[in-house]
Amino acid sequence: MAKTRAHAGAAAGQRQLRVAEVIRRSLSAILARGEVHDPDLAHVSVTVAEVKVSPDLRHATAFVLPLGGVNTEGVVRALTRNRAEIRRLVTAQIDLKYSPELSFEPDLSFDRMDRTRALLGSPAVRRDLDRD
Repeated sequence: MAKTRAHAGAAAGQRQLRVAEVIRRSLSAILARGEVHDPDLAHVSVTVAEVKVSPDLRHATAFVLPLGGVNTEGVVRALTRNRAEIRRLVTAQIDLKYSPELSFEPDLSFDRMDRTRALLGSPAVRRDLDRD
């Protein structure tokens, strides 16, 4: 029996998620060990919150945030500047047919969570919730 389109898509999605997690762990380890030799990344603890991989597994976007959220743009620029070296280091740790092209973006999810928490704690929202 032939596979339906839904099953083929689900398998590709699972592979994307697995590859993204392997890349995230590899990036986290590389940055934690300080293997990237750049003065802008020295003594900076960087959190790799998430990695999203394209369906063909050739492009990966890492969402990063320095500890404390200080100098986020500078850290993202430094990572982007060193992405060839980082790609080489990641490729040495993972086993894929193609080494994914890496890009880095600031992780804004923590800011969104703070804004949501503040909104839910506001007096107007509390008043509406207490009414129910």
